[in-house]
Amino acid sequence: MTLGRLGKPDRSESFGEGLLGAVLDRAHELPPDRIGLVIAETVGRLGGRDPQILLQDYGQQRLVPLLAEGLTGGEPLSIDDSEAGRCFLTSRPVELALADGVRVHLPLLDGGDQAVLAVTLDAVDDDDRRILRRIAGLAADLLQTKNNHTDLFFRTRRSEPMSVAAEIQWSLLPPLTMTMPRVAVAGVLEPAYDIAGDSFDYALNGDTFHLAVIDAMGHGLNAATLATVAIGAYRHARRISIELSEIYLFMDRAVAEQFAPDHFVTAQMMRLDTTTGRLQWVNAGHPAPVLIREHRVMGRLDSPTTLPVGFGGAQPQVSSVMLEPGDRVLCFTDGLIEEHESGQEQFGEDQLIDWVNQLEKADRGVRAVARDLSHTLKRARGEATSDDATLVLVEWRG
Repeated sequence: MTLGRLGKPDRSESFGEGLLGAVLDRAHELPPDRIGLVIAETVGRLGGRDPQILLQDYGQQRLVPLLAEGLTGGEPLSIDDSEAGRCFLTSRPVELALADGVRVHLPLLDGGDQAVLAVTLDAVDDDDRRILRRIAGLAADLLQTKNNHTDLFFRTRRSEPMSVAAEIQWSLLPPLTMTMPRVAVAGVLEPAYDIAGDSFDYALNGDTFHLAVIDAMGHGLNAATLATVAIGAYRHARRISIELSEIYLFMDRAVAEQFAPDHFVTAQMMRLDTTTGRLQWVNAGHPAPVLIREHRVMGRLDSPTTLPVGFGGAQPQVSSVMLEPGDRVLCFTDGLIEEHESGQEQFGEDQLIDWVNQLEKADRGVRAVARDLSHTLKRARGEATSDDATLVLVEWRG
């Protein structure tokens, strides 16, 4: 601590505080379309130029420049084949030497969905890196805070028209990714622009991580409406802290009261104690999840099941397993394994496990593995997605 006269702390504003303070002082009343201008002014004081904010498209294929005052535009960048994409997937800064300076890519980390901030400087030292990391942290929080106040970010992330059912589902979803010290989760939904009946939800409440994955029957708006009621009932039951098996009963009643007797939702609900690694779950007609340990599938987490939500099944039995640090659990809907070309066999769970084992060889985060697995399986199925196909990958980090 620097002391001034009379032994008092030196409270004069430093260069770094001035930079970040200029953002913080304006943040609470900053219109969403002015975020780019504030970020451009801030990095400009550091000597930065050509700033970009790159958002992931809904198909998780490209990073799309946010078009806003103060920001540089440009063509979308492939996540798989660009420095910005490497930054996005690894959640680490990436620097690229240019003829006129250094292009710095910084992950916009907010614990959930991520974007990338890119800026060019003549040269970069450790002080620049430290300040840029903090600017990126503020930018991430600004994007998250303003996200529900505008359509600007939604429009940027779309690369093709979206169905009304998909609009409903995307508005229902939590961030596709969450990374915390003890637990990480990543999810992927296909087809991104026409998803209807599949959905998932999660929450981290203290030491307990909650997850539900559902598959509502049918297609289009009917399926989206059914999924909305099921997820809404799950959230309500979770928030009043009832037991896992009772959550099923609550969801079952909610669906049965609102829809005809032939309407149903398969579901899987989980709770993970992030201090001990104890995983509990109930299964309501859903495909069994698989356990991945040391980058290989150990087997299915088979358990007693009850009827799908809406059919009035018996209160389900709660199953449990003790995870080891680094274990991952893959949950998925049947659209991921039942797809097939006309007259051909279904894709099948064996092929799913083969691809998991191949893609898990490298020590990568859940976001990268889940995304690669979804895209690889889609290619292996001949790009066919006649049914919704969803996967959610959870890691207990210990």
